[in-house]
Amino acid sequence: MLKQSDFPAPPVAEVIPDTFTNFGQTRIDNYYWLKDKNNPKVIDYLKAENAYTDTVMASTKALQQTIYDEIIGRMKEDDESYPSFSDGYYYYSRTEKGKQYRTYCRRKGTMDAPEEIIFDVNKMAEGKPAYIFHGYSVSPDNSKAAYLYNETGSFAEFTLKVKDLASGRDIGFTVNGATSMAWANDNKTLFYGIIDNTLRSYRILRQMLDAPKADLVYEETDTRFSTYVSGSKTKQYIFIESTSSTTADERYISADKPLDAFHVFLPRIQDVEYSVYPHKEKFFVRYKDKENLNGKIYEAPLTGHEDRSTWKEFLAHDKDVRIEGIDVLKDYVTLELRKNGLSEIIAKPVSGGEDKAITFPEPVYSAGLSGNPEYDATTFRYTYTSLNRPTTLYEYNIANGETAKLKEQEIPSGFNPGDYVVERLWATAPDGVKVPMAIVYKKGLKKDGTHPTLIYSYGSYGISSDVYFSASMFSLIDRGFVYALAQIRGGSDLGEQWYEDGKLLHKKNTFTDFIACSELLINEKYTSANRLAAMGGSAGGLLMGAVTNMRPDLYQTIVAQVPFIDVINTMLDDTLPLTTGEYEEWGNPNEEEYYNYMLSYSPYDNITAQNYPNILVTGGINDSQVLFHEPAKYVAKLRSLKTDDNIVLLHMNMDSGHGGATGRYDGIKDTAFEFAFILNRVGIEK
Repeated sequence: MLKQSDFPAPPVAEVIPDTFTNFGQTRIDNYYWLKDKNNPKVIDYLKAENAYTDTVMASTKALQQTIYDEIIGRMKEDDESYPSFSDGYYYYSRTEKGKQYRTYCRRKGTMDAPEEIIFDVNKMAEGKPAYIFHGYSVSPDNSKAAYLYNETGSFAEFTLKVKDLASGRDIGFTVNGATSMAWANDNKTLFYGIIDNTLRSYRILRQMLDAPKADLVYEETDTRFSTYVSGSKTKQYIFIESTSSTTADERYISADKPLDAFHVFLPRIQDVEYSVYPHKEKFFVRYKDKENLNGKIYEAPLTGHEDRSTWKEFLAHDKDVRIEGIDVLKDYVTLELRKNGLSEIIAKPVSGGEDKAITFPEPVYSAGLSGNPEYDATTFRYTYTSLNRPTTLYEYNIANGETAKLKEQEIPSGFNPGDYVVERLWATAPDGVKVPMAIVYKKGLKKDGTHPTLIYSYGSYGISSDVYFSASMFSLIDRGFVYALAQIRGGSDLGEQWYEDGKLLHKKNTFTDFIACSELLINEKYTSANRLAAMGGSAGGLLMGAVTNMRPDLYQTIVAQVPFIDVINTMLDDTLPLTTGEYEEWGNPNEEEYYNYMLSYSPYDNITAQNYPNILVTGGINDSQVLFHEPAKYVAKLRSLKTDDNIVLLHMNMDSGHGGATGRYDGIKDTAFEFAFILNRVGIEK
């Protein structure tokens, strides 16, 4: 296997020391200058890194193409979503062979009616190196659609326009930096959110489409909070939600009276989160506080709900069951719950009576509530998937308990779930906590420690690492890989306490849980340290950086995608996106206890002179979530200190942002590139 010394020397970033002192401690950052993308030297350095990456990866070009072709072969290129009925129209979208983006369509009243193309994103994105279509909202009379898009690949900076659906033309209304939108029932008043210079959604405005300017209706002044606007399914209300990591509140008006002042539903209380789901006869309130971490649901009257004594409990708190999702219908509240790391879906009658529950047979799976956009419906949809079962959409009839399969993900090249084994394992963390992990591999695998393995996780923000069918992952599995998904603390996989136990001053549990899962794979002889690869992105890239510093001996290869890796510098800079709003997740480094704790694990600050695995780091020049300089600085510092001859690469997308390439085929090329790196490093050439 070729090592770093077998290639031309990698780029060396110039050392320009910057000194920072906090709480009497001095940090010297030699690569702080890489922040400035307007500095030609920075762009030259990034281009040199990309050229070096191309040189090292040149021998894998054929393998990349093979993997790309395999993934395309498992994908139905001409495909159409199952239509969804809303306000007299069937809505659906489709992909077409050779086209990067979706086309969004509708038909009036029946699927036999003529097709109306609402948005052909391929035409909109023509000639653009990056394009994100961020969704649309149709006016109550079905005549107009407000929509969000950008040409940068940023996850936070979108343009809002309104399209007249009869003529197909935009009506000359444009907002830059829009975040959310909701129509009033007059079909001419649009509410929308906008961002500040840190990309925080901080204001809600009201715009009459024929008026010269918008009116400010709400401003969120607490920088920990972001604010968004939405309309209710019942078409009765417009809601403004303000939310931080731990606290939320809502304001509302009648959608018939857009000029009214918004009323607060329930005043803001620190560490209390609630959200309101209107029913035509009452409000359902999902409520969470320190004593009810997994959430509970109340019924509240349409008038007088400010008085908490009028509320009735609809679903009690359960310390073992987390409320994940809610959809309100006329006669039922449908719920997605999580128990023991697995999804459950139930329908609870609004007027009381017996719950209807959907049960799932497999040991490891994910089920997601899709609900129904029609308030009067007696059916709802849900998706089901597992590591060896393609994603399938079902419709459940609550009245008769019957389930209909609507659409199953097609794998044109063929796929048999019985060819693969799925297991659930439990690793023991250093503090004795049992951590679940799902694995999949080809049937017939012998546990002799020789199998290449990829372990993946995220572990932050309460986002669970759910199992799902990945058409691309079988390019590794079919080459003998074990694929493992670790459900570590910091996610909500085992309930809200699981999240609490992996944030703030407990953040290191996230890293030690992942290490425990990695060790279990070695101890149970699925793999060995010289065959084990790990992957994570964004906050999961922080995980990669932390475990690589802590246990570099445990991994042969690391892929850190757009990693949040320069924790202290980023969290101390409140002019950056996602900083003050993140204090409730990571801690405020302006307080000494949090500063010291964050400094003790920040991957960039803890790189030392030791042997490291092979590492591929990705970034995006327009990244709004993790700015491009974090992966760039990390690679520069890592190369200057590491004592091994392993390969470290930076792959910087010079056109896009946090999600990498925006077109679906270009995204598959990114995946094939990352998989080719992993395969090459474990010695698999084809």
